[in-house]
Amino acid sequence: MSDQDKMKASAREAMVHVMSLKKEDTVLVVTDEDTRKIGEAFLAAAVECGCETEMVLLPEEDRPFKEIPPALTGILENKSVVINMFKALREETPFRVEWIRRITDPKSIRLGHGPGITESMMIHGPMNVDYKEMLDTAQKLMKSFEGAKSAHITSPAGTDLVLDIEDRTFKTDVEITDDNAGNLPCGEIWCGPNESGANGILVIDGSIGDVGNVPDPLRITIKNGKIDSLECADQALLEEIKKLTSLDEEACVIGELGIGLNPGARLTGHLLEDEKALHTAHIAFGNNEDMPGGRNRSRTHRDFLFYKPTFLITFKDGGTKVLIEDGDIRV
Repeated sequence: MSDQDKMKASAREAMVHVMSLKKEDTVLVVTDEDTRKIGEAFLAAAVECGCETEMVLLPEEDRPFKEIPPALTGILENKSVVINMFKALREETPFRVEWIRRITDPKSIRLGHGPGITESMMIHGPMNVDYKEMLDTAQKLMKSFEGAKSAHITSPAGTDLVLDIEDRTFKTDVEITDDNAGNLPCGEIWCGPNESGANGILVIDGSIGDVGNVPDPLRITIKNGKIDSLECADQALLEEIKKLTSLDEEACVIGELGIGLNPGARLTGHLLEDEKALHTAHIAFGNNEDMPGGRNRSRTHRDFLFYKPTFLITFKDGGTKVLIEDGDIRV
């Protein structure tokens, strides 16, 4: 089997099992020159399933996009599935946030979002997993969070953070529905914590969205949901993160708590895959409007990943339980 055929098989499995693709669906694939073979694999898989399809190749001469390009204007009409497979440029985060909002606002389109996806991800690891088993784990863990009031998160690197997650429902990308966009590769659960209810220290020893692996741990002090200070021995990284978390007023406000579940995900420096890996968790700052209860309207959303978290949950009834210990899920 050729690599292109392997990618097509992976694309079909993901669309059928994660996105419930049916022959009645009308599928739009948005791709670019860097990921064209991947986009074509999703297109071919959708055609094999009997779907009506359309593909848009993003124009390279206009990159990085600051807003939705003309090529995507009016393209969503009558579409039921959208597949985004294009390179991840950090300057394009505002474009991606607005494009996702445009797709998901009608709550009639299922979105599979893969900025930065690689052929290696398609052929190996995170796209070749037992989706049924992963969904079972996701559902059990989400159920374990029901009735939670707060999460006290610690890690060997020094994270010591308390999040208010009361009435903030967890969702998963292992099952993408009309009101639940998700990543491909998939494999996490997440919620949008209460925006003013995060306090403590977050130490990033993994990777950062659109930035890659951290050369030195990044220490983030959070007060009342906002970044209060940043510390890192690598001055270039420190200045970059200061810039990225100050793009607008809410770019420094907590937006997401995520937990990786994909047994095939590897730690590669690509956050799209890293954040799905077992034994990891991530905190994002910025937009969380697509999450239950989310009120952060930032034009950006950036994930920060750390290893081997421990989650001590306090519930509304006063009870406590460790749901994750040193990265191991205990449900």
